[in-house]
Amino acid sequence: MKVIYLVPGSGGSFYCQNCLRDLALIKALRVQGVDAISLPLYLPATSDPEVTSPAPTPVFYGAIRIYLEQLYPWLKRFPQSMLAWLDSPFLLKWAAKRAGSTRARGLEDMTISMLRGESGQQASELDTLVQWLEKEGKPDIVHLSNGLLLGLARQLKQRLNCVVVCSLQDEDQWIDAQSPHGAAATWRLMSERALDANGFIAPSRYYARLMEDRLKLKSDRIEVIPIGIDPDPDPPAPLLFNPPVLGYLSRMCESLGLGILVDAFIRLKQHPRLHDLKLKAMGGFTPDDRPFLNRLKQRLSELNLAHDVEFSLAYEPSQRRAWLRQLSVLSVPIPRGEAFGAFQIEALAAGIPLVQPRVGAFPEVIETTGGGLLYDPDRPQALDEALVKLLTHPDRARQLASAGRHAVREQYTVQRMSRQVEEVYRRMLSRAQH
Repeated sequence: MKVIYLVPGSGGSFYCQNCLRDLALIKALRVQGVDAISLPLYLPATSDPEVTSPAPTPVFYGAIRIYLEQLYPWLKRFPQSMLAWLDSPFLLKWAAKRAGSTRARGLEDMTISMLRGESGQQASELDTLVQWLEKEGKPDIVHLSNGLLLGLARQLKQRLNCVVVCSLQDEDQWIDAQSPHGAAATWRLMSERALDANGFIAPSRYYARLMEDRLKLKSDRIEVIPIGIDPDPDPPAPLLFNPPVLGYLSRMCESLGLGILVDAFIRLKQHPRLHDLKLKAMGGFTPDDRPFLNRLKQRLSELNLAHDVEFSLAYEPSQRRAWLRQLSVLSVPIPRGEAFGAFQIEALAAGIPLVQPRVGAFPEVIETTGGGLLYDPDRPQALDEALVKLLTHPDRARQLASAGRHAVREQYTVQRMSRQVEEVYRRMLSRAQH
């Protein structure tokens, strides 16, 4: 079975859960004997030789070039050889670090054009991609990393005679951040283009139900396969409370709840048993997030608390594992929740308990693993109360951490995820052949 996985690159400046999921899945599929490789779109994704093509590949949908061509359609009249320099690795890495490269608002026209596929401004890019795949050997499966790539599905299926599978994860966060008109148009077009895919994979029951509604899909078209990770080979974290350490692992930005956690930290410092509490945040950030982080740091400095807070820019796997072992509790209080929250199983695998809002897929993970506490995000002080329950009761925290670590090693491994994905591939291939 030959699988091509189309992965939009994030530029490598922050903790990207989709990127981590895709990389881990491709590696595990290859271990199982599946001929699976990734092809990055827009920006560099990974240079890992274990998941990329051994043959040199062109840059598909180079972010700078397609953005300029969207703004100035007359550029498409120039020979592509004259614009090829815009796809140089140096320029693409530079673009990935610029403000706005991961911002939804302002990219409505580009998003809609991409979903139009063969009738969008990037039709020639789609043709280049398909021609390359035809030349390199047609795949049995093309796996789209997210639903915003559904504009590619029709041409891929028709010209390559392959099955198209699409993962779904947190598209709603990107689309709903657009202008109201752009978001409505994007959801409408995604729903139309969803008909071109053979099937979908969602990481949670919550997100499967959400996307069934948003994309008007029948429930039997979405398979629920939770994200998996490699179990931490080290012993569980020591879970020390002298001093207690509160952790945050995600992109360090306002929309993912870092400000909410900092507010809770400031209040908890007034608790008689938590005066020595520390806060550690990890996950990287984009240039758009820098003003927010500067405001947080300024506020902490004014309260004379800056020495108790650490913002770490490193977030590679080995660095995350070592960093997690310093924590007592992890909380990422995203107000609207997420499709899954891979940071939850990373923390639990290390033996760190969770405190999460009762929204999105967070209840699924915590109730399945028994690895943490849920709180009502609409009730004032609920986050503080839940954190106090664990930060001042080490035995309770260790009990939850132990249960969560055991459950992750049983139910949320990358091996289990990849086996389930391969089963989906085979079922969809069988259906397509009959």
